[in-house]
Amino acid sequence: MNVPNRLTVLRVAMIPLFVVAMLWHQLPYSDYIAAVLFIGACITDFLDGYIARKHNLVTTFGKFMDPLADKLLVCAALICFLAEDNPEMPAWVVIIIISREFIISGFRLVAAEKGVTIAASYWGKVKTVVQMAMSIVLIFDFTHPWFRIIDLILIYASLILTVISLVDYIYKNRDVMKEIQ
Repeated sequence: MNVPNRLTVLRVAMIPLFVVAMLWHQLPYSDYIAAVLFIGACITDFLDGYIARKHNLVTTFGKFMDPLADKLLVCAALICFLAEDNPEMPAWVVIIIISREFIISGFRLVAAEKGVTIAASYWGKVKTVVQMAMSIVLIFDFTHPWFRIIDLILIYASLILTVISLVDYIYKNRDVMKEIQ
């Protein structure tokens, strides 16, 4: 297993630790630990892609697991926000974001069965970065009114990018959908 794939596996392994830190408030400094784990996982996302492309270490495992690890990380954070009754995060936004991830993951699996590999799109990458930034800001849960505005901007930017990336993904891969039928 090469370094980028190890970083991806590390990111997946960090998710349960992040969830424990988010939800177990008896743990001293739990919010800070959760933030460090989440930010660390985000950094591994950047590094694994950078190293894989720079050193030509792109693998089938990485093409499958890297986006899946991102989805698991962001979805875990969204579910934790709901579990924590975060007033800024509406449940319907979480449902739309997670639904998009299931739709795209299912589509990718069916395409893979047909021997078609579908790469991540520009919109999907931007969506992931904004969702990660949103999650980091919400984890810190700053109480200043300006941060509440930033929370809302990032939440709705994530939502809009989620929908745009879904439509873009389906449109660009409409020929694959015809092959699947």
